[in-house]
Amino acid sequence: MTGNERLIADIMGAQEQLQHLFAYDRSDPLFSTHLTMQQLKILMLLYRLGDTSGRELAGLLGVSLATLSGMVDRLVAQDLATRAEDPHDRRVRRISLSDAGKTTIGKIINAGAEKQHRLLNRLTAAELQTVSDGLQAMIRVAVEETTAEAAADAAELFGSSPSGKA
Repeated sequence: MTGNERLIADIMGAQEQLQHLFAYDRSDPLFSTHLTMQQLKILMLLYRLGDTSGRELAGLLGVSLATLSGMVDRLVAQDLATRAEDPHDRRVRRISLSDAGKTTIGKIINAGAEKQHRLLNRLTAAELQTVSDGLQAMIRVAVEETTAEAAADAAELFGSSPSGKA
């Protein structure tokens, strides 16, 4: 195993340990909600995509429009989602997160942040700088990879290479 491979294995192991140490804090909002897995998926998709048509959501979830409609009805009844007519096509219903839905998803996504802040507060300035530098490097390569994947997806969708040449 090369030096880099050993470091990667150490980092992955440390990250797994941290995930276990944060598991209770991160899972608490999931256990305290009475949402089904499908409802959570809908809320997460709405969080990621924003205002979305029912047909698009049904396609992403692999369910019929009628099935999705029932799931969304329950989310609307719980004030976690809203449904509105599309201003450009009255036949289309747009589904969005309500303020309560945004709060619910925010609690799930940010679960464990308080504990993380407490732990980071115990590090020295040099240790904090090291952690910050490492995370910034990870963000940089993640953005690069995401951008490359999006370009490849667009090229595949439109039948051209990422450089724009067919």
